[in-house]
Amino acid sequence: MKIEILGSGCAKCKKTKEIVEQAVAEAGIDAEIVKVEDMDTILSYGVMLTPGVVVDGDVKIAGKVPSVDNVRKWIA
Repeated sequence: MKIEILGSGCAKCKKTKEIVEQAVAEAGIDAEIVKVEDMDTILSYGVMLTPGVVVDGDVKIAGKVPSVDNVRKWIA
């Protein structure tokens, strides 16, 4: 599973990465977590507001920090 965190490195983007890492650790799954800061790549997903989370190429959220529960659902 590949999880991409879309964002420029702002506080919300960093918090999103922490939440995703926590959810993956709690679920005990093997996932590649990648931070994407390239705006062209972010825009290619149709994301105009960051942070964003993409799981296996599918945009799950954009423009706000997800909850740990939401991330768990996405990776289950």
